[in-house]
Amino acid sequence: MAKRGVPALALAAVLVLSGSALGAPEESRLMRYPDIHGDLIVFTYGSDLWTVPASGGTATRLTTHAGAEAFAKFSPDGSAIAFTGFYDGNGDVFTIPAGGGEPKRLTFHPQGDMVVDWHPSGDRVLFRSVREAKTNPGPRYRRLYTVGTEGGYPEALPLFEGELASYSADGKKLAFNRWSREFRTWKRYKGGMAQDIWLYDLDRNESERLTDFEGTDAFPMWHGERIYFVSDREHTANIYCLELGSREVRKITDHGEYDVKWPSLGGDAIVYENGGYLYVLDLATEKSAKIPVAVPSDLLSRRPRYENAAPLIEYFGLSGTGKRAIFGARGEIFTVPAEKGEVRNLTRTSGARERSPAYSPDGRWVAYLSDESGEYEIYRMKSDGSGEPDRLTRGVGHWPFLLYWSPDSGKILFHDETSKLYLLDVESKKITVIDEDPIGDLGDYSWSHDSKWVAYAKNNELGYASIYLYSVDGGRSRKVTSDMYNDYNPEFDPEGTYLFFISDRAINVSFHNFEFDVKYDLPSVICAATLKSDTPSLLAPESDEVEVKEEGEKEENGEKKDEADKKDTKKDGDEAKDEKKALEIDFDGFEERIVTLPVGRGNFIGLVPLEGKLLYGEFDVKPMTFGPGGDQPSAELKFFDYKERESKTVIAGINGFDISADGKKIIYRGGGGAYGIIDVASGKKVGDGAIKTDLRMKLDPAEEWRQIFYEAWRMERDFFYVENMHGVDWEQVRKRYEVF
Repeated sequence: MAKRGVPALALAAVLVLSGSALGAPEESRLMRYPDIHGDLIVFTYGSDLWTVPASGGTATRLTTHAGAEAFAKFSPDGSAIAFTGFYDGNGDVFTIPAGGGEPKRLTFHPQGDMVVDWHPSGDRVLFRSVREAKTNPGPRYRRLYTVGTEGGYPEALPLFEGELASYSADGKKLAFNRWSREFRTWKRYKGGMAQDIWLYDLDRNESERLTDFEGTDAFPMWHGERIYFVSDREHTANIYCLELGSREVRKITDHGEYDVKWPSLGGDAIVYENGGYLYVLDLATEKSAKIPVAVPSDLLSRRPRYENAAPLIEYFGLSGTGKRAIFGARGEIFTVPAEKGEVRNLTRTSGARERSPAYSPDGRWVAYLSDESGEYEIYRMKSDGSGEPDRLTRGVGHWPFLLYWSPDSGKILFHDETSKLYLLDVESKKITVIDEDPIGDLGDYSWSHDSKWVAYAKNNELGYASIYLYSVDGGRSRKVTSDMYNDYNPEFDPEGTYLFFISDRAINVSFHNFEFDVKYDLPSVICAATLKSDTPSLLAPESDEVEVKEEGEKEENGEKKDEADKKDTKKDGDEAKDEKKALEIDFDGFEERIVTLPVGRGNFIGLVPLEGKLLYGEFDVKPMTFGPGGDQPSAELKFFDYKERESKTVIAGINGFDISADGKKIIYRGGGGAYGIIDVASGKKVGDGAIKTDLRMKLDPAEEWRQIFYEAWRMERDFFYVENMHGVDWEQVRKRYEVF
């Protein structure tokens, strides 16, 4: 059965606090982008703007648009609020009366415009944008602009680049950051994008650097003869003060657990976010106080609802005979009929993520990975969804991938992020470590037809992979190809005669058109080796010969004898096929028996040997992975016919496929998320055998958010590039944010 690709998945932790069902709402968190004017605070919560008294209390909603609102700033007189509204496909500058009303749009550019502050006159709004970054395009290069409150064409400040900024009281000077990193996850960063505070004199057109700390100095806020800013000079980001006269810097706040985020100055106070709560810093006393805020939201986004999981399909495959397809989508497992029957959700668990489903070849079971226990473990359940799941592992301890059943449905191969390859015996639930890759992923493996051997590709120190064969009974691996070439995607044929694999061994050298250098194009070829030394090569020379009959032999008797021989041969062949002769391998001279199939050079992947033919995918551009798990370059699925020694195209324009265990049916994925089940034959096209993928599920968002939180925590734990997490107590981090 073809193996399933593993997507790289991108996930974010989500914290949720619900309102009380009866009485006053509970104190809220996750309030962002606050600003303050007098006794009123504005902030973003649930992508809407809200206001609350500076002393705390129940918040009042200002906006209800489906688009998000952010970066709200009070005008100098407090009568209006400028903000960035994501209403028409991108972010633009809007204003709204502080007491509520209809938003007024001020900018109309396809690039995003992010509100920074107001000009002290109250007539213009300062914002940042990449709208003119033609010489150095990208989000790292922004300029500062102002736009009038009545609209008109924005005016660029003379600064070449600028992000976070604050005007002096007279509007003649500007404290600013040349660039920003507030949306990046680089804590304690000290690299080339570390921020400093700069001062710009608009009249003299001169700028100077005010701070030169190697870490973060951001969010400048000008107040009298001082500039307040955020810095991580003592590990956790806090508010500091720079005296413009003496250039002395001193620490103002003293938060030790959470960073100060999104501070904003208004009058004689600074409001900021810390740990999801709002705090107000009184500049006269330089004391901070947490502001209790209750947001009376209806929390529509957390109401249970029905969703179609089809847009989030991650894995797909086929049952043993191809009568049902299986999908992993949005953490659930579905089976879909090829023609007749219902779509079944086998798992129905919003609070757990199930992934990498695989039918057993005999069709009785579906194996999958689930984090229902808090860690990913391997489960199996009856393929019709009846009964309770059977947990096969306890304490895998890592992040497992890619379940691959043995042909006898008794064992499962899988690998993990530590580059180990494992064998799980389903009945005894015993796990055996087959091998470990020293430098790369060990996720390229397959079974022999008798379930006694495993073929896999393992990297050497130079990054070239070799083919290894592991004996299940003997518990030993043997290397069968050298370190000279990059060999991968090993597959046994169903008769136990050949081993196929892809190899980068075609030396195709050409000179570069513009550089004094050479390049190597399309080095990959498909290879085949006989497992026994006395087996004729798949490409053994052929010769047409004239049949000579014995003298005196009657044609009639000869015909009858030939027919009888054919019947006997067919009978013997059928009996031999039913017995499934055990695999035998001659390791000596293995490489000498390797031949290259006459299919040319190309970007090959996804070998699937069948009876009398070899299926393979060929891409125009070499992909990173093949199979379920995200859009891939378009490919052609072909097969090489052993007897005719030529290739034919099964279907073109696909980006993933799987094949039934009996080798008769193919499921493919075409562009736009179209799926179909077809026979293994040439001349098929996308749309043939189309199946419906309306994968309806009942979703409990609160349970899903909880799972996402733990998933993000586990991913950091298992994939962080150093095991000690730079000394961070990761268990304590989980407990700190665990508010469910």
